[in-house]
Amino acid sequence: MPSATVHLVRHGEVHNPDKVLYGRIPGYHLSELGHRMAADIGDWFAGEARASGRTPALLVSSSLQRARETAAPIGQALSLEPGIDDRFIEATNHFEGGSRVARQLWKPRHWPFLLNPLRPSWGEPYRSQVSRMSEGILELRDRAVELGGEGAEAIVVSHQLPIWVTRLSAEGRPLWHDPRQRECTLTSVTSLHFDRGQSAPRVEYREPNAALLAHASNLPGA
Repeated sequence: MPSATVHLVRHGEVHNPDKVLYGRIPGYHLSELGHRMAADIGDWFAGEARASGRTPALLVSSSLQRARETAAPIGQALSLEPGIDDRFIEATNHFEGGSRVARQLWKPRHWPFLLNPLRPSWGEPYRSQVSRMSEGILELRDRAVELGGEGAEAIVVSHQLPIWVTRLSAEGRPLWHDPRQRECTLTSVTSLHFDRGQSAPRVEYREPNAALLAHASNLPGA
């Protein structure tokens, strides 16, 4: 298999003044800062393309509004039409739609969903997320190579938790983790480099919008 790279991009900041764990709830769009992040990450990818002399062959996102709004300026910067693939969608979560989730954990009605943090019992199993993400990534990688040949690249705009557990799996680490310790900030780029002759991808993590993060609202799992 020729070498190729699939970049996993987390969406930008969302307008969420009530700090709701919005998950897959429709209608949550980027904030003003989030749109700036999306434009900047598009410019960053364009700069990377100019430096390397190669433009990514494909761009897809999940169907959720925040992902599509992040993908749009990336597509404009690279002259790519963003596709939709819900293998890259946010994970389901029992606490979706709630705010101040930490306080909710003390209510007995939620306790059955907290029995197995390794799975986890409150939402889509980590292994299920890795399975659907990996399937989509490998298919996108192969399509990119068909279009661009050796060294082809593709971009996916997705969500924090699916990106993070996919990275953990690629690095051979346990999937269970503390959500506060995820290294997957807003509009960060987690690149999976599929090198010729290697069975597992090489992971590279970058934060092109690091300067904007201090001003952003960033809920774990959002």
